Amino acid sequence: MPEPTREDAWSLVCEWISSDSLRKHVLGVEAAMRAYAREGGEDEELWGITGLVHDLDYERYPDLETGHPRHALSELEARGYPAELIDAVAGHAEFLGVPRTSALAKTLFAVDELSGFIAACALVRPTGIEGMTPHSVKKKLKSPSFAAGVDRDEVRRGAEALGVDFDQHVAFVIEAMAGQADQLGLAPRPQSPA
Repeated sequence: MPEPTREDAWSLVCEWISSDSLRKHVLGVEAAMRAYAREGGEDEELWGITGLVHDLDYERYPDLETGHPRHALSELEARGYPAELIDAVAGHAEFLGVPRTSALAKTLFAVDELSGFIAACALVRPTGIEGMTPHSVKKKLKSPSFAAGVDRDEVRRGAEALGVDFDQHVAFVIEAMAGQADQLGLAPRPQSPA
């Protein structure tokens, strides 16, 4: 069976995910994964596709006890997705207890929650993601009521597992997502005349 392409993965995402915000989230994770793959000389297609499909079943099966990401793992396996990708998707869900041993799995874990948090920060800024700094992201991380669903501890542990400086990691993911700002809905908003 030939390896699934990015086009195959996006079709699958569109089949399983109707939520615009969740689609933008997986595209943001894809952007960060591709950037880290390029930097580390890894397989950019594999890494990008992993980011794209990691939350495939979250909308349909949000219950973490019985659902996400178990249905995605079965679907990806049935469709012949690479074992390394499936392992990384399993590993991003800490509650499954699947160890993250590959660079792919560690990176997915490190960028998943962070990219969602960066998007939330960008959405409340008139300039969107443009000009965003690690300092402003860290300031928002200290506010427990802002994007309360984001696990702050997981964001920090992700960077630690990658062995990268937290500020550099945040800056790297901001830059990766900024390159896709229009697609992610994070571009500066036009100012209305006063």
